[in-house]
Amino acid sequence: MRTTLFPRRETPAPFVPPEIESSAGESGAAAWAAEHHTEVLAVVAEHGAALVTGLGLRTVPDVVAVLGALDLDPARETEGFAHRTPYADGLYSSAAWPPQRPMCMHHELSYAGQYPGLLCFACLEAPTAGGATALADAAAVLEALPPDEVARFEEEGWILTRAYHDEIGATLSEAFGTDSAAAVDTYCRDNGIDTQWQPDGSLRTRQHRAAVVRHRETGRRCWFNQIAFLNQWTMDPEVRDFLVEEYGVDGLPFNTSYGNGETIPADTIARINEVYEAHTVRRPWNAGDLMLVDNIRTAHSREAYEGPRQVVVAMADPKRQTPPAAGAGRAAS
Repeated sequence: MRTTLFPRRETPAPFVPPEIESSAGESGAAAWAAEHHTEVLAVVAEHGAALVTGLGLRTVPDVVAVLGALDLDPARETEGFAHRTPYADGLYSSAAWPPQRPMCMHHELSYAGQYPGLLCFACLEAPTAGGATALADAAAVLEALPPDEVARFEEEGWILTRAYHDEIGATLSEAFGTDSAAAVDTYCRDNGIDTQWQPDGSLRTRQHRAAVVRHRETGRRCWFNQIAFLNQWTMDPEVRDFLVEEYGVDGLPFNTSYGNGETIPADTIARINEVYEAHTVRRPWNAGDLMLVDNIRTAHSREAYEGPRQVVVAMADPKRQTPPAAGAGRAAS
């Protein structure tokens, strides 16, 4: 098993995830993963992410076999914000998102009652241009953000509001796995989510989460949230204007605010995204690649692309949210 490093950007990045050459050969990807799974997961634990090449992954069953060989505990997606096709337990298509629009840096399901501690991305078909799953070190991002903003978010946490519409984003059934209002209410009550059912039968929710967590294994404080990604100011302006006209600001499919409910200014969201960009590392996908990402230590994004792109994602190592503690980050459990 030979390990190299992702190429750096022109601006030096705070971390460079290792690239592992699998040399699976005739033994096959699953056999190689079974033999080396301890070493591979140790590299991810040390560096926050790793890219495994040479596995020759071409189909969903190929990925399922490798995931089984890595002996991962699957995490199921609930509260997703865009449609996914489920392939196997914890294995999904990429979230439906326009190819010409980048998906900003975020930590998968960092707002949900349960989120994955580990992500595995497998590229079955690479795009002709763009489409990288880029990465950023969450601890380095935290250190680079304005201290006064970090202090406020760390003390107050952040709030995600959502409005479920059949016409845009994930439907109620796609997000919660059920159309039953009683079942949705039970889930939300158990996961610290306030619900408001509208006269037309649609749902609006509000959940308060911590913005900074302490990684249980490393002890490092990490910027762990989707404050910028799911904020109104990150939307394409034309899309935002249309949605506000159609549904009102309170009816946007998603939006974020400070923990006390105040609106986050557009320039604050811009600064967060600028810091993410300054700490981004990227490598183009090659068909057959497998990327493993510590979802707490490392944020990820999906860049705009051209041509076909089939990247499937497995969610593993489920973690539970705990309420934000005033004045301190919470531990990632």
